[in-house]
Amino acid sequence: MYSHKTNIRVRYGETDKMGFVYYGIYAQYYEVGRVELLRSLGISYKSLEDSGYELPVVSFKINYKRPAFYDDEIIIKTSISKTPSSKIIFEYECFNIDGSLLNNGEVVLVFVNRDSKKPCKTPQVVLEQLSGFL
Repeated sequence: MYSHKTNIRVRYGETDKMGFVYYGIYAQYYEVGRVELLRSLGISYKSLEDSGYELPVVSFKINYKRPAFYDDEIIIKTSISKTPSSKIIFEYECFNIDGSLLNNGEVVLVFVNRDSKKPCKTPQVVLEQLSGFL
């Protein structure tokens, strides 16, 4: 398993009328976690795109446990526990600064050839960078 932690501070515009982080914002937080996990491996989304790959989301699951509020610091733990094939599965846990679990979830993306728009195998660079962890 490979994991990476990213911290985000909740901005006022990300909260709803009740003062909670709006539920849909977590998709953006998960994206930040995903991008930073790849960056921690020396891989950028831009480099993948420049190499002819696209990564559409095909599944998004989240289980809410407790709310986060404006100005809270959130720790997003993003993990990959399975070797990617044509799809890559990211697992998430979001915690508040006290270590309480706010939510957990999973996002599945598929590697797609930019030109053909068809699923393809995981880029070799991704497999190489993950090889010592999975």
